[in-house]
Amino acid sequence: MENIFAQKSPHNTFSWENLGDIKEGRGDLGEEMPVLVYRLMQYTMLDVLTKAHGSDLANEYFRQAGFLAGTEFARNTLDLGVDFDAFVANLQHSLQELKIGILRMEAFDSSTGSLVLTVGQDLDCSGLPVTNETVCIYDEGFISGILEAYTGKKYDVKEIDCWANGDRVCRFNGVVAD
Repeated sequence: MENIFAQKSPHNTFSWENLGDIKEGRGDLGEEMPVLVYRLMQYTMLDVLTKAHGSDLANEYFRQAGFLAGTEFARNTLDLGVDFDAFVANLQHSLQELKIGILRMEAFDSSTGSLVLTVGQDLDCSGLPVTNETVCIYDEGFISGILEAYTGKKYDVKEIDCWANGDRVCRFNGVVAD
């Protein structure tokens, strides 16, 4: 029996169009789903990747997936031609409207591009048990992708505070990569 999933298909390579027409396809159920279902997919996928490849590589895969998602999200939903303040306002609105989280820009240095931002009520971790670790690796990539799509510069984004380490918001530090 031939493994149809081993073949290269349009769904093995991400494109925004492959997300489909969710309104049409989920007419009765709608576009929203419980966070529980999202986390079920995310954390089981991370578990499988970790068991197969180790935590460092699994986290890197998650960061890369987040980067791809952030880049495509920015290119397809945000106005990348506006000034920084308008861009941040648009991003805040989009993230809240899509129930991803509540974004706050804490600091931005226009001379270096460095920034600190928080995401409250984060989709990935708000409400998790405290394990004294930062867990929003996907979000690091997502934010990096958004920033690169807007600025054209590569960003290193690291989570410095997380719900899972006892904080009540996720805080990220972003610096332009050398």
